[in-house]
Amino acid sequence: MIERIKELIPLFKETFPQLLEKGLTVTLPLTAIAFSLGLVIAIITALVQYANIKGLRQIARFYIWVIRGTPLLVQLYVLFYALPQIGIVLDPFPTAIIALSLNEGAYCAETMRAALEAVPYGQIEAGYCVGLSYLQIIFRIVLPQALRTAFPPLSNSLISMVKDTSLVASITVAEMLNAAKRIMSRKHETLALYIEVAIIYLLFCTVLTFLQRWGERKLNSRGFNK
Repeated sequence: MIERIKELIPLFKETFPQLLEKGLTVTLPLTAIAFSLGLVIAIITALVQYANIKGLRQIARFYIWVIRGTPLLVQLYVLFYALPQIGIVLDPFPTAIIALSLNEGAYCAETMRAALEAVPYGQIEAGYCVGLSYLQIIFRIVLPQALRTAFPPLSNSLISMVKDTSLVASITVAEMLNAAKRIMSRKHETLALYIEVAIIYLLFCTVLTFLQRWGERKLNSRGFNK
């Protein structure tokens, strides 16, 4: 066992920096872009439901139903492999962004909707009393409080998305898992390389977990969750 570990040390030194570079230059940017877009989609979808806009509310519910009811991997396949059959061809990286954004938007929309509904209605009435319009009340009073309430579950969703980016290797995006598979084809080592990828994902998620806890402490110290 010890001899086997000694044999793998040179491989680790050679391949770990390569995989970490893919994580920093592909996985993290992909996560940041997709989550930002997904959060925008989630807020819009949640506000449409919160305002109970007829027609749009049904569209929002249908979108959430479809996305939450189908696997992310299938959604990636539909966008990348099926759409070209009807003349719509997308590059791998934009496809990954679209799929991850739509998927994250559907899940976060329910988080945001619950957070919006948790804001006491009396605050809306108070906004009307001081002469604010409905949109001013939403964007100045309701939405800021809802975002603070939703911060922990949204942070959890971000951490989950970091791990979900491994699925985009199936549509040839050159992220960490894809890079590891290419190295495997040359080095013929599977266990060590998969462990390296797992370590990098664990490192990223650990950092995000600490940032989440720091953010929660900041919000609590300011009395936002009281």
